[in-house]
Amino acid sequence: MTFSSSDIKRITVTAAVLEKDGRVLIARRKRGDRLADKWEFPGGKLEEGETPEACLRRELQEELGIDVVVVGFVGRSCYCYPHGEIELLAYRVIHLSGDFQLHDHEEIRWVSPADLASHDFSAADIPIAKLLIEGM
Repeated sequence: MTFSSSDIKRITVTAAVLEKDGRVLIARRKRGDRLADKWEFPGGKLEEGETPEACLRRELQEELGIDVVVVGFVGRSCYCYPHGEIELLAYRVIHLSGDFQLHDHEEIRWVSPADLASHDFSAADIPIAKLLIEGM
C-alpha cells in the first residue's frame, strides 16, 4: 500500500517556553501515552478557529492549572511521526497565577538551558531545546 502526502495527518501544536530564575520548565509525558516518558515543552493541539496564543493559554490551564500571558514567538519545528506530521509553534510565556498541577504529565522540572541536552525530548521539541541551548 502506498501513501501520498495527502494521507498524512497534519497537526499544529503549541509549546510554552516558561522561564523562572534562569531555568526553563519542561514536562515528561505520562506512561502509556504516545511518546511516553519523553520530555517536552508543555502545550497542546491547536483547535479549529483558535489562535496559537489562545491555544497555549487554554492548554496550560488544562494541563498544569496555570494562567499565562504569551509574550513572544520562539520558533517553529516540524516532525513527521508515524502517527502524523506535527508542526510545533513555541512561544515564551509568563506565569500569571495558579499552582502547578500535573494533569497530563508524569513530572515537571525547572532546568537550565545548558541541561536541556541531557533530557530525552520528543523529536518535535528538540529544535526548540537547541534554540534555547544556543541562547537564541
